[in-house]
Amino acid sequence: MTKQRILLVEDDTNFGNLLRDTLMFNDFEVDLERDGVQGLRAYKQGEYDLCIFDIMMPKKDGLTLATEVKAIDNGQPLIFLTAKGQKEDIIAGYSAGADDYLVKPFDTDVLLYKIQAIIGRNLADVEEEPDEIQIGKLTFKPKIRQLIVGDSITKLSPKECDLLKLLAAHKNQLLPRSKALLKIWKEDNYFTGRSMDVYVAKLRKYLKVDESLRIENVHGEGFRLVQD
Repeated sequence: MTKQRILLVEDDTNFGNLLRDTLMFNDFEVDLERDGVQGLRAYKQGEYDLCIFDIMMPKKDGLTLATEVKAIDNGQPLIFLTAKGQKEDIIAGYSAGADDYLVKPFDTDVLLYKIQAIIGRNLADVEEEPDEIQIGKLTFKPKIRQLIVGDSITKLSPKECDLLKLLAAHKNQLLPRSKALLKIWKEDNYFTGRSMDVYVAKLRKYLKVDESLRIENVHGEGFRLVQD
């Protein structure tokens, strides 16, 4: 069985080595880099199931690295591990495209659970998913996380894909915030709520090519994907 590959970018030598060894002990293949410049170089040369980035690093910080990685592949799963635990730091991390954000020190078992949840999020349902979902003028292919209109193809991140699937399943009906948060983020709190708002804004940009489509806010309740 092919091992799942993780790119770990962490400048703390002792912590980085310990985490790499822990992940390898749990059957992951891990490439460890020490700064954002080396991390980007490694990312361009390899294919990874998940990236794990520190934020405060020399030469190139983790937020910048994440932005550059997402520019290459918007669907790349990503976790931040960092000592920066202020509210604005966490919001910045999710805004940079993180699927999760853990503040040091953290429980290794929780990290392993989150890694498996992110990497394997859609495996259980993949056979039941339709190959295509038509949303107005757009063709949504959830199995390969693509949104297509004409010759234009947008690669969706895992969370963008999951959220669009839920919105499409509730088209012209209310998608409760709590349902989306618990299904996709596994938690319903302030930070996951702000993260979801970021992803809704991204989906709105993708859907703008069809003027008949819009995602409405239902104040205090959730969202509704509407097609006129």
